[in-house]
Formats: sequence, structure tokens, C-alpha cells
Amino acid sequence: MKEKRCSTTQKWETLCSRWCLVTSHKLYSSVYDPNEKTFEKLLIANRGEIACRVIKTCKKMGIKTVAIHSDVDANAVHVKMADEAVCVGPAPTSKSYLNMDAIMEVIRKMGAQAVHPGYGFLSENKEFARRLASEGVTFIGPDTHAIQAMGDKIESKLLAKNAKVNTIPGFDGVVKDADEAVRIAREIGYPVMIKASAGGGGKGMRIAWDDEETREGFRFSSQEAASSFGDDRLLIEKFIDNPRHIEIQVLADKHGNALWLNERECSIQRRNQKVVEEAPSTFLDPETRRAMGEQAVALAKAVKYSSAGTVEFLVDSSKNFYFLEMNTRLQVEHPVTECITGLDLVQEMIRVAKGYPLRHKQADIPINGWAVECRVYAEDPYKSFGLPSIGKLSQYQEPLHVPSVRVDSGIQQGSDISIYYDPMISKLITYGSNRAEALKRMEEALDNYVIRGVAHNISLLREVIVHPRFVQGDISTKFLPEVYPDGFKGHKLTDLERRQLLATAVSLYVVEQLRSQRFLGTPRIPIAKSKRSSWELSVHLGDGIYPVAVSKDGSSFSVEVDGMKLNVTSEWNLASPLLSVTIDGTQRTIQRISRNASGETSIQFLGTVYKLQILTKVAAELSKYMPEKAAEDTSSILRSPMPGTVVAVSVKPGDMVSEGQEICVIEAMKMQNSMIAAKTGKVSHLRSLKTICNLSNRIEFKKEKRRILVVKELSLIVVSLSK
Repeated sequence: MKEKRCSTTQKWETLCSRWCLVTSHKLYSSVYDPNEKTFEKLLIANRGEIACRVIKTCKKMGIKTVAIHSDVDANAVHVKMADEAVCVGPAPTSKSYLNMDAIMEVIRKMGAQAVHPGYGFLSENKEFARRLASEGVTFIGPDTHAIQAMGDKIESKLLAKNAKVNTIPGFDGVVKDADEAVRIAREIGYPVMIKASAGGGGKGMRIAWDDEETREGFRFSSQEAASSFGDDRLLIEKFIDNPRHIEIQVLADKHGNALWLNERECSIQRRNQKVVEEAPSTFLDPETRRAMGEQAVALAKAVKYSSAGTVEFLVDSSKNFYFLEMNTRLQVEHPVTECITGLDLVQEMIRVAKGYPLRHKQADIPINGWAVECRVYAEDPYKSFGLPSIGKLSQYQEPLHVPSVRVDSGIQQGSDISIYYDPMISKLITYGSNRAEALKRMEEALDNYVIRGVAHNISLLREVIVHPRFVQGDISTKFLPEVYPDGFKGHKLTDLERRQLLATAVSLYVVEQLRSQRFLGTPRIPIAKSKRSSWELSVHLGDGIYPVAVSKDGSSFSVEVDGMKLNVTSEWNLASPLLSVTIDGTQRTIQRISRNASGETSIQFLGTVYKLQILTKVAAELSKYMPEKAAEDTSSILRSPMPGTVVAVSVKPGDMVSEGQEICVIEAMKMQNSMIAAKTGKVSHLRSLKTICNLSNRIEFKKEKRRILVVKELSLIVVSLSK
């Protein structure tokens, strides 16, 4: 057991400031009454940003906190923030954050009076809540009856019907096997949604459009459900094509009072997982909002719910809404509700758990302004809108200097993003008096967010919030595949933006060249006084090569591109990861990601990273004679595009496989992905790199240096196919 001491106010304020809203807008109208007694010590049965979020409110309420952590999380931010911290096991969640025996032992040893489960892990586990109650420890959430009723999608759907809540047509029972799944799907009519009865967060969910997809969906959904929730039961219901995903936040106490705290628009999703959320929704009118809220409260009262919870709905184009599920926990996207209502939902959950009645009436719940949340993930958005990335955050800087920005995170510079946990880096929230203001601030915040060492989805998030359809509010759960039918490719530069990028890149290049000629502020060779003020350069960007002329005047540059002159000014602070540049009066925030001696440089511009090569005119002429490196032929090799675990291999050496046939199944962040053959052939050899990819076994890299590059490409399994 390890105890973390946070003895100084300064240390706490330094940590806390990263999760506070930096704005003149007051985040919470809630009053933290020091005389209102709740709990002396509270354990957070979670990790990452949500653990940090709970700790922040506990500090304000005068509650001491206990953090739990796995061995790989020993130096995590939530461990540093808590008053005390205890290791509960090794990295795998089943041996640490889901290890009820170990967590219960910590609760007893540390004398915690209450437990906040956060979201995920044990937050909706009725057995955990029951064990806490049996030892007289308060569970910060609803009672076991509500968790059981709403956590089981089959039972919750029946309860919703009885409470007069609109429900989706479907089969109200457990699907036994793949054959029964096909029969039920045919009766309901395709398309159908196969989903885990005990699931949530997009895990254990598959859409099927025919019998074959139903069989495959049943297999993968049941496996994911068993892995993520320990329950492989599935249900099937009609899939509402092209809907909006809108949810209602509810808050209820133990005295029969219940409120709906307005809605959250959560339609921007990939793989049934939310990416961008906002409150309120552009789509709902007051009448529909009230009807949805009243039905959500009716459902909460029907199960005698007491805590914060979320009732999710699918809403069609005619504003018909259907109950989807109820999450009996604090939702990931709760900050946008806090921003527009002024309530601290964690505080409300703690008060309710202690037995206090709600302090507000329905008429007291406002919609003040607009809030937008972007989920920043360590993912490569160019692969299926986001496949997980792992690595160490070599540089990390949150955009807290931007007005009206809140960042909920549980990492810091030097943190590891591993294969064991969700790849979320943070939740980035912006607030404005209206939607346009909130979106503009989000655009600025994304440009000023520095993340190095792992792939991230900043480029995708920025493109979504500035897309005309999103700005107009014309969205649905199919937004991403409709807008990017061929996959996300990054920002497509207009001619003006291309010239701005070229002008910025060459100006930065010249500044660096001039700096390299000086040492401690003086010329390296005092007798060689160069008064050069103009340069002729050649820039390779994408498929084009552009001649550029640059002239310097003080700290400004005049750049001629495509026969047009642009004026570029900046403070040119090369030590900063962020560079504010003004191009003909237009301000842009860029990040220079990398550069090398051959003139190659990577610049993040408008959210997307562009690779350029800048050469002098002479060097560009000579480069034509340099042979190009031949690209590796990978047509006969199947490589996993993401880090994860090989859970099943469907072939062996010597097998004949056809195009589209499953080769293996990779599990990454609790999601299972089928790897298929790209062409017909014979399996010549199969080699698992599972142990080599394990971050704890890096010493094994030395045994086979040739495979280090493969591991960096996130390969887990290599299959060679011969004709």
C-alpha cells in the first residue's frame, strides 16, 4: 500500500487548475456548504479523467479521497491528486479495476465511507453495489434494484413500456444462438441492431443488414459482451436508420423527487461511440424537449431511481423519439450539462447518496448558453475514423489559455497510452453564449492543443465542427460515413489556404536558417557578415512542387507564391510548440511537428498535419537525380492496423484462403476486430508478435532488431500469403 501526501495548497492548485474552467462564466452555481456533512473519506473505483473529476469536487466539499490504481498507473495523475492511493493489481482490468475482492479490501483498510464508481468498470455492477451495502459503505449511485432493472436492456425495455415510454420495436427476450438471431431478425425486418443486454459505450453492438451479417454480429457481439461485461446475453431490435442520438440527463433523490436537466446531442459517432457532444440540441423544440424529459423522469420514478442518470433516445427526422437505454451512472459527456445548468453533478450525486433532498425544482433548471465537448482520443482518424494508438506523451499542453475552455483529463506530459485501457486523452469542452461562439472557441482550442508522441484525432474533430452540415445542425448518427464515404483524409486545402501554408512554412524555414548562423546572439563567424535578405526556394507539398520567393523585412516576410504576394508576420518563437502567425491580416495558430536536415518538415495547419520538403533552388535541381526508395510490397502480408491482443486465429500454415476470408481476430480496448485476407492465396507462414508488442517486454526487442520497425507500425500478427 502506498500513501500519497498532498500537504501543500500550492501543489493541489497546480494539479487542480488543469480541470477548471478558465472563463468569466461561472461553471457551477452550486454552493459548497462546509457545514453540510456528507462523508469524511471517499474511494474512487476508477482511473483517468473521471477519477480526477470526482476528486476535484470532493476537495471542494472537504472530503478526503482514496485512489486505486493498477501497477502501470502508479504515477498516474489521479494517484497524485488523491489524498491516498493504493495499488489493487496488475495492468489487466480483470485483475485491478474490476477486481472486487481487492477493491473491497482497500475500502476496509482505508476506512472509506463511500465509493464513487465513475463510469465504466464497476459503475453499473449490481454485485459491487450489493457488496458495498452489505458492509455499510455507501455507493454513490442508484440502489441495486435500479442498476439491475436499467442495466439489463431486456428488462429496462419492458419497464419503459410499462412507464408509457416510447420504445423501439424488437424482440423482448434473450437471443439463444445465431440461428435464433437470424429467425428473429427476419421477423423484425432488416436492418436490425444486435446489442449486449448488459452493455453500453458501443461495445457488444452490431448492425446487421442480412442473415450473414446477423450470424457474424451475434458471434462478435456475444464475445465482446462477455469480455467487457462478463455477460454474453444479447437482444435484437429494429435499427432506426439515420436517426439522431439525443439523451436526457435526469437527477433524482431518495425522497421521490426527480428532475430532467435538459438534453445532450450525441449524434456524431464512430462505431457506435460518441465523438462530439453538445447541449442543448439544435433539433429539439420546447415541446419535444419537455415530452422527452417527462418520459425520462417517468422511467426514473418507475424504478425508484436515486442519483444522476441518463436516458438515451433515438430521434427520427419527424421528431419521433424512442427509448434506447438508461445508463445508471455519471455519463462521459456530463460536462456540457454542467456548463448550461450551473450544476455540479458529482456534488449532487454525493448529496443524494447521503440522503439529502434535491435543492432545485424543475422550473429552476435553465439553459444558459451553449456547450460543446470533443473527445480527444489517442487514435489514428485516417483508419476507420479512429483506430487506437499507443505510446508516451512526449509533449503535452492543454489549451487552457483560450477563454471559456475546460479540459477534463487524467494524463500529463510523460504519461503512457497503453493497450490496457480506453485511448481517451481528454474531454475538451468550450462554452459560449450561443452555439456559434462555443464552436469558434472549440476551433481555437483544438488549434492550440499540443499532443506529441501518439497519433490523435484533433484533425477529425476540427473538420467536424467547421463542416457546413454540422454548423447548420444537419447531423445524424451516420454523419461521418456520409460526409467521408471514402474515409477521413484530413483537411482539403483551398488555393488560398495552400498559399498560406506555403508562405508560413518557407518563412519558418528562413527564420531557422538565420538562427543557425548565429551563436549566443552573435554570428558564428564574425568576419563573414551576411546581409542576405531574399531567397528562392522550392517546396514539395502533396503532389505539387511550388517555386517560392521570400524576402525579409525585420520580423516580417514577403512571400511570392503562384504569382501572388503574401505578408507573413510572427514573433517567431522557435522554442514554443505553438506559433501564432498572421498572413495578410488572417491569424493562424500552427504547430511545427518535426523537421530534418534534408528540408523535410511537418506542420499542423488547420488541424491537419502536412508534410513538406523545402529546398533551395539549386538543391531542388540536384534532387531530381536522387533515386527514389521503392515502396515495400505488402500485398501478400496482413498486418494489424492497431495494437491489441490476438484472441483468435482462423487459419494455419498451408491453408488456402480466399479474398475476404477471416484470418484472425484482434481485441483492442475491449473491441473485437476481424482481420480478413486482401486476396486469394495460400498461408505460407503465420507469426504472432503478441509478446513482442507487450510494453512490459521491451527487452525482447533486442533479440530481433528487424522487428522493431514492425512493432512501431502497431503490428501484432503477420500472415504471409503465397500464390
